[in-house]
Amino acid sequence: MVDIPPFQLAGLLYIGAALGVIPLIFKKHLFLKPWCLDKKNLFRLIGSIVFGGILGPVFLLFGLQFASAVSVSMWLNLELVATALLGHFVFRDHLTPYGWLSTAGMLIAAALLTNVEGFSGITAGILVTIACLCWGADNHLTVLIKGIPPSQTTFWKGIVAGIVNFSIGIFIASTEISFKLFGIAIIVGVFSYGISIVLYIMSAQKLGTTRGQIIFSTAPFFGVLLSATLLGESIVNTQIWAGLIIICSLIFLFLEKHKHEHIHYAITHDHWHKHDDEHHAHILPDVPHGLWHSHSHEHEEMSHSHKHLPDLDHRHKHNK
Repeated sequence: MVDIPPFQLAGLLYIGAALGVIPLIFKKHLFLKPWCLDKKNLFRLIGSIVFGGILGPVFLLFGLQFASAVSVSMWLNLELVATALLGHFVFRDHLTPYGWLSTAGMLIAAALLTNVEGFSGITAGILVTIACLCWGADNHLTVLIKGIPPSQTTFWKGIVAGIVNFSIGIFIASTEISFKLFGIAIIVGVFSYGISIVLYIMSAQKLGTTRGQIIFSTAPFFGVLLSATLLGESIVNTQIWAGLIIICSLIFLFLEKHKHEHIHYAITHDHWHKHDDEHHAHILPDVPHGLWHSHSHEHEEMSHSHKHLPDLDHRHKHNK
């Protein structure tokens, strides 16, 4: 797929993502028009499309032109750092000392990988870092979107971003793409972007952005493995040390917890939940206590404290 320019490839991958989730949309027998969302959620969806679907993939693919797939795979863990930092500085989450240690470790690992790649590694590192910042913003915006299921969020992100990037690529430099490469790009998009994004959104909405991203951060290690086995790229000692630092950083972030008192104000909404947590005390006779399900329900105002990772599921107003 090296013969496909970055913009065209990014477009095809996300068109594949849109095609991959169509069966899930038909299975639900409900197609929601995004322009019918309220302004806040429509803005979140547009932001997710721009950052996650248009900008992020293009910066990543340009970065791949300057560095090995092994290094770029490990650099992608900066997405977790970007998600955590944006959560702290923009989305009102809070990082503990463990979180800052994790962030520092990721940045040290990124510096080691840049050194391995030489001067071109600096360019690649900057491009991949920008991609990770885009996806960090996308992670927060996507989890906040209400009123549209994950499969349809992925569909609109894929179809809009795919068409935009592919059109830009054709406008910049019209390149003849073989049917084989075209098909491979679409298939990769179906699984690696479409189905993958849906599964991530579903897990992040249940686990929270940070916890979901911690698990998602294992993906680059599969990229390293495939780079070595399928592409025949060598793994040098510095990359191994960078990988170990990344693993330690992920452990630190996983250990990050804090506890304080907060208020949940009364609200009626529909979202995925279980009846064995601290927030959903209502009982449905036909629904097992620990089963994930979704239905409209009302929360009474309550005040409590519990330990949690700093994620979007726990944005709240404090008792003063």
